[in-house]
Amino acid sequence: MEDFELLRREKRRRKAMRLKFGLDDVTDDPGFNTEGLADGFDVDNCCYPSRLIKSTWGDRYDIALYSRLGLHCHNFQKGTNFKFVRWEKYDLTSTAYDFVYVTLDAKDPVSDSVFSFQTLLCDDSYPNYPVRWSTLACRIKCDDGVDESWDDTAVDDFYKGAMPKWLSDEELASDDKKYYVVQESELQEYDWLHLFTEIAFYSKTKNEVTAPPPLEIEKVVVVTKEDTEEGHEKLKAHNAIFYVSYKYNGEYSGWARDHQAVIRKTMDGKPGHMYLEV
Repeated sequence: MEDFELLRREKRRRKAMRLKFGLDDVTDDPGFNTEGLADGFDVDNCCYPSRLIKSTWGDRYDIALYSRLGLHCHNFQKGTNFKFVRWEKYDLTSTAYDFVYVTLDAKDPVSDSVFSFQTLLCDDSYPNYPVRWSTLACRIKCDDGVDESWDDTAVDDFYKGAMPKWLSDEELASDDKKYYVVQESELQEYDWLHLFTEIAFYSKTKNEVTAPPPLEIEKVVVVTKEDTEEGHEKLKAHNAIFYVSYKYNGEYSGWARDHQAVIRKTMDGKPGHMYLEV
């Protein structure tokens, strides 16, 4: 997570250089007005001259996954049920990791309204960890600054280090209080389990999937150190490990088999922050 500080320093360095040489923070385009625009989401200030990030309304599947994960983080923390409609635009800033600023359309089923939403995702994946995605901002569109610093000290060591191995039947039977088997009805209620499974499958196919795949979840087991009176409350834990068995029901025969995924979710307690590993 040290690269968050590297990104912040780089932004400060470039801004200082612009000020030193008397350069404006934005392009000279007369139609370019920064009022109400957010750094990273609407304006790229990491280059000179700064540029406006234009709407493209694309259909890239990975950007949609980033968007949906950001919405889930917001829903989890705020108790909302916002739904993804489509993404409007995104911008990528690369250091050692990729920082993706996404603006999207979201829908509130309660009011049936559609509104603009922003999420910032850091992708620090590498071959041994195909998914290491952290949301650093998840909010209804605004021009406030973003807290890009992840507080790793707030996460229990139980959720750090190498990813856990697959849970054996013997381990599951040994302690039914430690492990919770998600009920079939809960797979519909907690639809973000399908999102987590999609992300795991996306990485398993080496990012070749270009649209939501037809996946069928067969079993989910949840493990968490957080105190819960009832087993199903483990689904609401801020930090948890999910063991997912699922299958692909699509036409591509190369993926048509039973699959397993170990997914780890952690949170550092800051608004808009969630870390997902596969």
